[in-house]
Order: sequence, then structure tokens, then C-alpha cells
Amino acid sequence: MTLTTLAHLLADAERGGYAVGAFNVSDLNQAVAVLDAARAERSPVVVQAIAGTSAYDDEGWWWDQLLAVVESYADVPVGLHLDHGRHRDDCVRAMDHGFTSVMIDASRSVDDDEPNDLETNIALTREVVELAHARGVSVEGELGTVGGAESGANGIVEELVYADPEEAAHFVEATGVDALAVAVGTSHGTVKFTDPSGGERLRPELVAAIKERVPGVGLVLHGSSSIPPEYVETINAHGGALTPSYGIAPEAKVAVVAQGIRKVNQGADSHLAWTAALRTALAERPAEVEPSAAVAQARQAMSGIIRRRMREFGSAGRATAV
Repeated sequence: MTLTTLAHLLADAERGGYAVGAFNVSDLNQAVAVLDAARAERSPVVVQAIAGTSAYDDEGWWWDQLLAVVESYADVPVGLHLDHGRHRDDCVRAMDHGFTSVMIDASRSVDDDEPNDLETNIALTREVVELAHARGVSVEGELGTVGGAESGANGIVEELVYADPEEAAHFVEATGVDALAVAVGTSHGTVKFTDPSGGERLRPELVAAIKERVPGVGLVLHGSSSIPPEYVETINAHGGALTPSYGIAPEAKVAVVAQGIRKVNQGADSHLAWTAALRTALAERPAEVEPSAAVAQARQAMSGIIRRRMREFGSAGRATAV
């Protein structure tokens, strides 16, 4: 098996009591890093892209090539997912290019200035669900406010708006989504929390309460990168200017997976690993102009952190069961 839907992957994760890692990529080398990790760990995986975020001028070409790379890993159960689609048209374009699932993030206004009210979120999400399900494509929605870069807070969150279990039940019934991203105390971006207690805002008991109300829907954790300090330090030691911060501890993610999270989005951790390795490689070989060795070092570092996350999420070794 190779390309499959998010609904299929999450149903297997529910039966197995684990979470599938969903990893953001912005070029083909990063996609290979994710898929190599999944192959090595014998893990199902979600490869995801964000509209307008890639190394290429032609997004349609990029998405077509991404699909081709994913399909070439015939031994890996994998979903191709659009992360944080802000418009109906984003989602439709992704479907046209072969994505097997899309996220319509109608929890906030398109310009990210303020949250949408619940009924606006429902109406926009339901429209995408109707279009996607007619094409056999899965849909993820979002409820509550996952802070950080998504909310225009420059990556720093002091106040979080948690999802409400009753609203979650209403949202799922009204929209028919296959997966639901819930705000349970995480934050997007490479700068998450300014003090060590920030990661303690993650609420496993809220995950359990929402899970009880929407048992047939895969719950998704966004903004959950751990921000390993060694990567931040390495990047800054080689010319970077990252603000040190605190992320979500791996054991906290294990705890919410035990309470029912079935998809864990990760972007910052793997990008930090990539950038730290790339900066190191360029610094160690200042006379080198052929890029393959530096890119290979970055790809291997990204695969390494993804393999670690797959083991933490419980998906390693589960490919044969999908």
C-alpha cells in the first residue's frame, strides 16, 4: 500500500491506540526525508504542504512532483495532506493535484486578524467537506485557537483559547469532518512559550473529554513541536538569530496520544534539525560550492528527528497493520 486517505490512516491509528505523525515539507528533499524515516521505522505517515509555502515558483508543478515522490514509496502507507488551507479554493486546488486529504482552517478569518465565530467556521468547513467527500478526499477542520504564528502573535502565545467539548460535538455533527484539530494548549511556530511552564498548558483531560463526545473522529494536535534547544543553539552558533523558547515535551505528547490524539502535526522540530545540519555543513566546508553534500546532511538530520517522533507517537512498526 502507498497513497491512502487520512480517514483510513486515522481509523487504523484508533484501532492501534497510536498517533500518525504529519510532517510539513516545503521541497522535494524534505519529502524524501519524511518518507525515508517512515520506511526505516515501518511507520504510516502523513506528508503535508501549506499553500504558498515552497521552494518553487509554480505551486501546481510542486504539488504534482510531491505526489510523484509520495507514490514512489510503494511500501509506505502515506497520506498527502494540505495543511491549514485558508480558502475553499486552496482545498479544491489540492484535490485537483491528487491530495488525499485537506484541512480547511476556518477557525480564524482569512487575514488571521481575529477568530471566526462558530457558525461561520461550520459553514465554511461544511462546504469543503461536501466537495471533498464527493471526490473520496478526507477533511480536517479546526476548533478553538491554536496560538502562535497562526494567530499573528509573532510566534509567542500568552493566552490560549481552548476547545470546548460541547462545541466539538456540535461542530462534528454539523460539518461531517473526518478529523478535528483541537486547541488543547499548544502553539504554532519556532517560538512557542517564553517560560518553562508554557508546555504544561497542554491538557490531556480536555483531549479525553472531547474524545468522549466525538468518538468517530480523529483528533489532531497542532503546534506540538518540542523545540530542542541543541538545534536552536547550533543555528545561532552558525549565524542564526532564533529566540530561545520552550516547546511541548515528548512525554506530554505521549500523554495526549494515550487520551485519544490520533494525528500529531510537526513542522518546527524537523525544520530546526534541517537548518542546524545545513548551517553546520556549510560552515565546516566553506570552500564547497556543490550543494549535494550539505543538502544530504540536512535531509539525514530531518529524517533522524522524524524517526524519533514516530517512535514517541507509537506509529513505528505499524505499517504492516495499515
